[in-house]
Amino acid sequence: MDRTEYRVHVFADFWNYTLSAQEKQQKFSTDWKRFPKILTREAGALIDPSALVVYAGMNVYGSYNANTENRLKNWATSVLDTFPGVNAQFKPRTKKKGYPSCPKCHTSVEKCASCSSDMRGTEEKGVDTRLATDLVSLAWEDAYDVAVLVTSDQDFVPAAEILQNKGKKVIHAAFPPHGWHLKQKCWGSIDLGKFMKEFEFKKMK
Repeated sequence: MDRTEYRVHVFADFWNYTLSAQEKQQKFSTDWKRFPKILTREAGALIDPSALVVYAGMNVYGSYNANTENRLKNWATSVLDTFPGVNAQFKPRTKKKGYPSCPKCHTSVEKCASCSSDMRGTEEKGVDTRLATDLVSLAWEDAYDVAVLVTSDQDFVPAAEILQNKGKKVIHAAFPPHGWHLKQKCWGSIDLGKFMKEFEFKKMK
């Protein structure tokens, strides 16, 4: 009798995951080559330990500050994106439209009184939308059977519900208690904290 086969695709929200991992362990660095394969293995163990699980790829979504984080951009495009099955999509963050204001008189502050720099911060635009779009469109194309969603953002709850109503299994991967609402709506969950030693990046001595 042939074994059941599941194709597993990982969708990772880079900053949501990275900040959560470093909250768990300061300066934690991820081995992005091993990371999706460990998640594929654990997704298979959750669904059916006797089944054949196949790593179908990983999409990583993030953003960078074009003025200060070109090193991150270069790493994403020249290193991360070259790993087997990985599609790294990193977008430059944009300036916020509004300026911060005084909480007392509500006057907008356009420039720093000390160095005259623009007081507007930057914001991530379109990253979550792109992740949700790919999550659904790749399911529509039948590119995977199981999606591992690496984020704690509850904005992905509607997408997870749609996919599961269409017969796709969505596995939530995060650091508890983060992402509790999303975890509730997914088929199963992976506690990333239990596997940190396995996917921690260690520099060669």
